[in-house]
Amino acid sequence: MINNTSHSRTRRGPLSFWRNMPLWKKIFIALALGLVLGVVLNQTGNADIAASFKPIGDLFIRAITMLIVPLIFVSLVTGVTSLQDLATMGRLGAKTFALYLVLTAVAISIGLALSAIFKPGVGVDIGAASASNVNANASEAPTITDTLLGLVPTNPIEAFATANVLQIIVFAVLFGIAIVLAGDVAKPVKNFFDSAAEVMYRLTSIIIAFAPYGVFALMVWVAGTYGLDVLAPLAKVIGMVYLGCAIHALVVYGGLIKFAARLNPVRFFQGSVEPMLVAFTNTSSSGTLPITMMAAERNLGVSRRISSFVLPLGATINMDGTALYQGVVAVFIAQAYGVDLGTSQYVTIVLTATLASIGTAGVPGAGLIMLSLVLTSIGLPLEGVAIIAGIDRILDMARTSMNVVGDCAVTCLVARSEGELDQAAYDTPHVLRSDDMVAPAETHQEQTPPAHDRAVS
Repeated sequence: MINNTSHSRTRRGPLSFWRNMPLWKKIFIALALGLVLGVVLNQTGNADIAASFKPIGDLFIRAITMLIVPLIFVSLVTGVTSLQDLATMGRLGAKTFALYLVLTAVAISIGLALSAIFKPGVGVDIGAASASNVNANASEAPTITDTLLGLVPTNPIEAFATANVLQIIVFAVLFGIAIVLAGDVAKPVKNFFDSAAEVMYRLTSIIIAFAPYGVFALMVWVAGTYGLDVLAPLAKVIGMVYLGCAIHALVVYGGLIKFAARLNPVRFFQGSVEPMLVAFTNTSSSGTLPITMMAAERNLGVSRRISSFVLPLGATINMDGTALYQGVVAVFIAQAYGVDLGTSQYVTIVLTATLASIGTAGVPGAGLIMLSLVLTSIGLPLEGVAIIAGIDRILDMARTSMNVVGDCAVTCLVARSEGELDQAAYDTPHVLRSDDMVAPAETHQEQTPPAHDRAVS
């Protein structure tokens, strides 16, 4: 009786309250506290005390960096092997891959264009002391030809050892295709990578759980060293990410639905509203997958054969919103550090974010991992990730919603091209009812367990 009472009191204590708090709330609190403490230290002339917090933040940055190579490799391999039989699904897979990758490249190009036009990082003075060193590295960036040739590793082991991200991505894609083509004999290898991917996702979640502490430490350092001026442009970054997502959704997706699929774009967005809203709140493409599949079938008239293949694949490789966000933030950080990006570096950003989208886990927080990957590929300081981490939840809501809407758009395009879209169902103005959210998803999961389970996991 005494133990139960003690346990009950423990659960109601402040520590338990903090443990049970959602991660995004923790990050917001850490950001606010770090900002307040940093500003106080800055205004009272104690910048040296603020600088003492930096090693804690650096530890978090190093932990994120540690994940890049293994997470990208195992995620890419499992993403490619989820196609299974390339012989029978070749045409469908080619359409799906092409649409997802092209749309991702378009999305990041929109992000880069917005950042180039509005210049959110210009006038932000962070890392001024090391800017000359960063610029020196940037001036030695390879040409476009060298960048393209450098995609193929001559020694994969060396690529892993030196963390050559682009070469690792290419090797992982080819390795995944080889597993599929090898057939049954390669099942143990496939199962190994499936298990390895789960382990890496769990490790990622463990490290992301420490984000509030890393964000707090680095925000104390940033605000204490540079003051409030460095934080003002973040509102502009948020506005550009949301504007870019709106442009990509309305112009690109809407245009494809209208002119390529010859369908009513208004009905498309009406039919996609449930998964879009769920994604906006839970910031997880994989977690939204059951509702996305229901919406595609019931609201948009897509056949189950198409939706059960395209949507789980999209939860793995379609990261349009994340790619756009990376384009905006990468240029922001470059401008903030005084780095002039050249054409070859812009191409590297597009290629890295596009190829890396295949392996981005559809879970909250994965965008920070992929952002560090993009920054690494063009030699930008990873400390810039900490500045974005505090507003990552706000950005994640927009980019995840666009990811899910993109899944619906590609599913409609593929289904239309395959003659497997019910026009009458598509044209019927309706949305899913709230009492449809559980039972139909469970029924569908039982009917198509392999694809669904892989994507959600």
